[in-house]
Amino acid sequence: MSEQNNTPKVTGINISQEMRTSFLDYAMSVIVSRALPDVRDGLKPVHRRILYAMNDLGMTSDKPYKKSARIVGEVIGKYHPHGDVAVYDSMVRMAQDFNYRYMLVDGHGNFGSVDGDSAAAMRYTEARMSKIAMEILRDITKDTIDYQDNYDGAEKEPIVMPSRFPNLLVNGASGIAVGMATNIPPHQLGEVIDGVLAVSHDPEIGTQELMEIIPGPDFPTAGQIIGRSGIRKAYETGRGSITLRAKTEIETTASGKQIIIVKELPYQVNKAKLIEKIADLVRDKKIDGITDLRDESDRNGMRIVIELRRDANVHVLLNNLYKQTALQTSFGINLLALVNGQPKVLSLKQCLFYYLEHQKVVIKRRTAFELRKAEARAHILEGLRIALDHLDEVIALIRGSQTGDIAKNGLIEQFSLTEKQAQAILDMRLQRLTGLEREKIEDEYKGLIALIAELKEILANEEKVLEIIREELIEIKERFNDERRTEIITAGIEAIEDEDLITQENIVLTLTHNGYIKRLPSSTYRSQKRGGKGIQGMGTNEDDFVEHLISTSTHDTILFFSNKGKVYRAKGYEIPEFGRTAKGIPIINLLEVEKGEWINAIIPVTEFDDSSYLFFTTKQGISKRTTLSQFANIRNNGLIALGLREDDELISVRLTDGKKDIIIGTKDGLLIRFHETDVRQMGRTAAGVKGISLSEDDLVVGMEILEEDSHVLIVTEKGYGKRTPAKDYRVQSRGGKGLKTCKITENNGSLITVKATNGEEDLMIITASGVIIRMDINDISQTGRVTQGVRLIRLGEQEHVATVALVEKNEELEEETAEEIEAKEE
Repeated sequence: MSEQNNTPKVTGINISQEMRTSFLDYAMSVIVSRALPDVRDGLKPVHRRILYAMNDLGMTSDKPYKKSARIVGEVIGKYHPHGDVAVYDSMVRMAQDFNYRYMLVDGHGNFGSVDGDSAAAMRYTEARMSKIAMEILRDITKDTIDYQDNYDGAEKEPIVMPSRFPNLLVNGASGIAVGMATNIPPHQLGEVIDGVLAVSHDPEIGTQELMEIIPGPDFPTAGQIIGRSGIRKAYETGRGSITLRAKTEIETTASGKQIIIVKELPYQVNKAKLIEKIADLVRDKKIDGITDLRDESDRNGMRIVIELRRDANVHVLLNNLYKQTALQTSFGINLLALVNGQPKVLSLKQCLFYYLEHQKVVIKRRTAFELRKAEARAHILEGLRIALDHLDEVIALIRGSQTGDIAKNGLIEQFSLTEKQAQAILDMRLQRLTGLEREKIEDEYKGLIALIAELKEILANEEKVLEIIREELIEIKERFNDERRTEIITAGIEAIEDEDLITQENIVLTLTHNGYIKRLPSSTYRSQKRGGKGIQGMGTNEDDFVEHLISTSTHDTILFFSNKGKVYRAKGYEIPEFGRTAKGIPIINLLEVEKGEWINAIIPVTEFDDSSYLFFTTKQGISKRTTLSQFANIRNNGLIALGLREDDELISVRLTDGKKDIIIGTKDGLLIRFHETDVRQMGRTAAGVKGISLSEDDLVVGMEILEEDSHVLIVTEKGYGKRTPAKDYRVQSRGGKGLKTCKITENNGSLITVKATNGEEDLMIITASGVIIRMDINDISQTGRVTQGVRLIRLGEQEHVATVALVEKNEELEEETAEEIEAKEE
């Protein structure tokens, strides 16, 4: 029997229900007691406890600093039963001028840096409350707030602080709870106070009017906010995202080199990691043009110096730094705070409204406290006045009493006094019997009567309460207000396209085989006679050469098509301009091309419409036709232009009106001509149909749009070329093998390109070593369809033609002989 009594009792429970209940309890504990700030004082429990402990220890702003370890010990010993590291880290953040807009802790010693350096150990650092933190606790002793038991019931701690300024918005807050997170940016004190005043005057005020007073967040690290739409969305709905950007200046050194000076960083960006990231990008050649990078920051302010190469485009490089580094970041605003103990997403107006309501409670409770105190004092003074009016009788009664209690009871009975009044008379010093002291008591009593009347009027009139709130907020603003730090750049200014400020002009774009791109004015290249040696058009490395060259305008949209069938876009003016012999910048600084991907077709577009088409041809002879309008909206990371088979690549793209003939030429000298309507219109991601049938080892080298009165121009890899009338090529059906267009010999080499020309262009030939020759297309002989052509450019033994391009003829250019140009170059 005894064994049965000793057997423990086991109760069965539903594990699913128990887990649900336990996790919900844990989640609510994290939400309410750890991660989220209260809308009234903007503090999380740990911050509230730190300030309360410092106040208890007498570590106010007018007292000497004390060791941080004393504060941490007080906090975890009395109020916050968590790790000392967590408490110290929270206190450190309150003392960092790059984390808090208005620091609540005045730190003495090493409290970390914007480079990510951690603070010294708590035994080394010292702290006290800052002056503005005193305003959070002001009137805490006047029954303005409620208290609760601490974790063991031995102490009392405040549930909320009086917070005489709107700390939630002023210093912001961030925290991750269970299933929710808050991220409230800091704001400028004066603006937020003005916002509270505006709500107090007009409870129906809208977000637009409030944004004229509070234009946006104001971060301790300054920087810039780009646009206002994200701010407006966050202020209206409680959630939004804003773009933060470093503040930079561009200077020119005495030697003529340009340098970028970074003076302010986005909020919570680690300066040391930022510099390391820029250095990594330069080392990996993802950003080209930076020659030196150093940190010259000191106690006077931040200064990161980025030196550029002389030929680098400073604006393009800066945009790349914004794109690839933390010089530009986004800040997700989530105005989540505790309202009556429940988490709630708030609008800007709600944040101000709940703070104002809290202040009404604080003022009313303080007024009621002061009223009780004044009434209690007036009650005592009334007793003293009675005693002074009957002084001889009081003295006789006291002298005739055996004990103090007898005297007290006698006073109560004889003069109808309360116990407190009788005790006050007994405690009164003899000097209060002098005439002067009697006058002071009378004056004090009259003052108290007036004060009591005023306090009662305040409690009876809410407008009086609001007036007091306004006066005290204005007083705090006058004491602590400073200048706004973060500049807000209006989205309208940013949205104005640069082309509105850029002169429209004809340009030439070049892209090398290794991916270096640049633009130059069309007039850079001088027209020469056929057979000239050419001029140096681009500085290239030994293993690099110009692969694409097009003529366009600074205002045109440039579509870039890659070998993998993707399309990217940029404006003509966005491509940096360089000198004639500069190689340009890596195209990865402009477009988000992937590894193993390169650009092999460039199309300038003035306007996207449904009446124009893009015609595609791949290396394996597959063709496709798609309306131009399907390419109007292209993401930053590109868009699929056509579906490619595994062993195929996009080789050529041309713009057409849907009514033209197409020619496709191959390496072995074959060419097919067919009407583009033979290829039906397809969707953007379609793969296409067969345009030309290829023999083994043959590949497509070019595809062009052919007009009836135009000529077919071919150029071979050894510098030979010819023009043949279009009528010599009969129209066939797509998918055939085509006709012979050139006699391929060892002397002229394989076909390098096929072009269609109307005789009004200049031909530009680019060799693998970067030499460019420009000639009138009419200087090239017209010969039959199967001939090998004539020499167009003299090449060295190891040289070959890399690519050719047709550009607009410049009639104003003075034609020069090869000998004249050669003499000038020397």
